[in-house]
Amino acid sequence: MTAPARRRRGATVLVAVLAPALVWLVTEPLLGHRLRITDAEAGETLDIGLLPVAVLALLISLLGWALLAALERWTPRPRLIWSVSACSVLLLSFLPLTGSGMSTGTRTSLALMHVAVAAVLMTGLPARDTAVRRRTP
Repeated sequence: MTAPARRRRGATVLVAVLAPALVWLVTEPLLGHRLRITDAEAGETLDIGLLPVAVLALLISLLGWALLAALERWTPRPRLIWSVSACSVLLLSFLPLTGSGMSTGTRTSLALMHVAVAAVLMTGLPARDTAVRRRTP
């Protein structure tokens, strides 16, 4: 991978961390809605703070980058496989949002965070030239 590609992907990871943090900042401090999930059976409440949002976005971004790099190295159609994988992960990430214990505002904010990270990664990580990679004999 070239240095410009690494810089572009590094910048993409940074934006993917900032995107859900921005959603959190609008939701919590500006709108005053606390992101909170309550487990009624256990009597526990989980407040979703800025640090876990940023750390999780960073972890997912780096895992996505690693998967794409592995696919580029070992498969003939890395962008297609990565795009399908990324869409699948996004859809699976919505499953916990179908449960109980959270308000509509929390559910909506979390969904927006998931979409924000996915949108940044799906548009920023794949190289422009991997879509039509041809192997020479």
